[in-house]
Amino acid sequence: MAGEISFFELGVGDAEQARTFYAGLFGWAFDPGPSDGGGFAIRTPTVPGGLHGGDAGANPYLFFKVDDMRTAVERVRELGGTVDIDLGGDEASVARFGRFQLCHDDQGSAFGLHQPPTDAP
Repeated sequence: MAGEISFFELGVGDAEQARTFYAGLFGWAFDPGPSDGGGFAIRTPTVPGGLHGGDAGANPYLFFKVDDMRTAVERVRELGGTVDIDLGGDEASVARFGRFQLCHDDQGSAFGLHQPPTDAP
């Protein structure tokens, strides 16, 4: 199924401080992540997430699941949206977390696309 929320990312100034805060607030578990700035993968009971440092004051990034990134990116452009940043990643990161693309809709609102790894539910 495509379109459901499949991943979120929190950008913060200090990743260690944020890990302590969100673990205390929500009971989330954290694993080392692939990002610079001391990032973490976030394990929640439902939707996986990420946390990266060096991004003080950032808004949360919300990613919607797509079955095929290339097709979804083409459709965003066809509908008048923009495709801004391919978050790429090395093969190990893609295998663990999937593919990510930051976009804007036809009115300028930011959102993300996420193609989960092939072995993900």
